[in-house]
Amino acid sequence: MDILNVRHLCKTYGFGESSVNALKDASFSMQKSEFTAIVGESGSGKTTLLNLIGGLDNPTSGQVFLSGRELFSMKEQERTIFRRRNIGFIFQSFQLIPELTVEQNIMFPLLLDYQKPNMERVNELLAILGLTGRRNHLPSQLSGGQQQRTAIGRALIHNPMLILADEPTGNLDSKSSQEVMELLTRAAHHYRQTVLMITHNTGLTAYADRVLRVSDGNLTDLGGRPDEKLS
Repeated sequence: MDILNVRHLCKTYGFGESSVNALKDASFSMQKSEFTAIVGESGSGKTTLLNLIGGLDNPTSGQVFLSGRELFSMKEQERTIFRRRNIGFIFQSFQLIPELTVEQNIMFPLLLDYQKPNMERVNELLAILGLTGRRNHLPSQLSGGQQQRTAIGRALIHNPMLILADEPTGNLDSKSSQEVMELLTRAAHHYRQTVLMITHNTGLTAYADRVLRVSDGNLTDLGGRPDEKLS
């Protein structure tokens, strides 16, 4: 069974002559441990698509199924809990809690859900992320790359069904960008996480198993790593 199934997803902003079709009849699916990249220019509709898949916005029409559960048939509170337990988010701006340490930020999704963290899992993630020596540091004491690695740890800690990464290298230098992409690839292929990433950087598609393109709200499946089609 597909982990993610998007069916005829549409999003329109405004009404009448001033309406904007941000997303037009998008459909695709993803299987477990697949790493898919969605590329597109600014304003193309890729962020709208990611927000709908993550249940952060409501579609004008269409459906999003995550492991067979349809997000928008749920009541808002039920969807919020389901999203928290089953989707991991990685944002361009990191969105760490400044008053919490690296370790506390990573554990935060579990604490928010009143779950006791598995410290063996926490220690394993800190080691994989190269953050063991930074576990008690605050975000303000970290480099951009270290902050994004912390955000990846936060997304991975509860073994979500789906990880959504929104321009995860947008604020990073080339070395840190490579480290983050290698971590996302490892999450998909070694830990069998399902990863969906949006980016305007077509060079990052080399890390993905499959590439989708959004242009003027239209979604096109470009298949596996079609770098020559993106230029």
